Amino acid sequence: MKAVVAIVNQKGGVGKSTTAINLAAYLAGKGERVLVVDMDPQANATSGLGVSAEGGCMYDVLIEGRSLQEVARSTRVERLEVAPSTINLVGAEVELVSSLAREYKLKKALQKLPQEAYDRVLVDCPPSLDLLTLNALAAADEVLIPIQCEYYALEGLTQLMQSIRMVREELNPGLRIGGVLLTMFDPRTNLSRQVVEEVRSFFGDSVFRTIIPRNVRLSEAPSFGLPIALYAPKSTGAEAYEAVAEEVLSRG
Repeated sequence: MKAVVAIVNQKGGVGKSTTAINLAAYLAGKGERVLVVDMDPQANATSGLGVSAEGGCMYDVLIEGRSLQEVARSTRVERLEVAPSTINLVGAEVELVSSLAREYKLKKALQKLPQEAYDRVLVDCPPSLDLLTLNALAAADEVLIPIQCEYYALEGLTQLMQSIRMVREELNPGLRIGGVLLTMFDPRTNLSRQVVEEVRSFFGDSVFRTIIPRNVRLSEAPSFGLPIALYAPKSTGAEAYEAVAEEVLSRG
């Protein structure tokens, strides 16, 4: 695999699932075999890709030891599959507490995948720095951080960076910042522009050149179980995520 990417921010509503769904769809559309691993008990990436968890979910992988390939479900996008989530993942976190090597359950599941199965894995994390997120960070090659262009956007960012440093020291020395993605940008407000400036000054070249705008079509697409590439391919949100996919491919 080229990379296992954890999409992380402990703040909710910043566009993690939207990014996982749409970035994965465009990468698959450009020829990559992509697996979305839904580690969020809210299961937004699962429902947003129009998939059910009838044949098994990430709870079964983390707790019962089932393989990712067993639970992975195909989507309406060719070459894109999702390992679904359910509310059962809330229980998984409790059960993992007493488990041996509890932070490495996802990593071990990914290591069991055949090398040719996928080119890239995107892990959609819950909006917290809990055991499920730690599993994602311990398994990932890199982190993608969506940041909302709104007030309080940078709040908690210091804590997130400290958590990433801790994971590097204790669990995953090779973990790197793969990119910072600015989301929900409103060009009409000074605040959005200020957040962009602050994030770029803080993260430098790690920030994607493409900024995701506020877009009604992006908000509507998950309710139809479709990525924006299929729901509204000519919308500004679609164009933005396609450009992000191009940037990801150019970064390797």
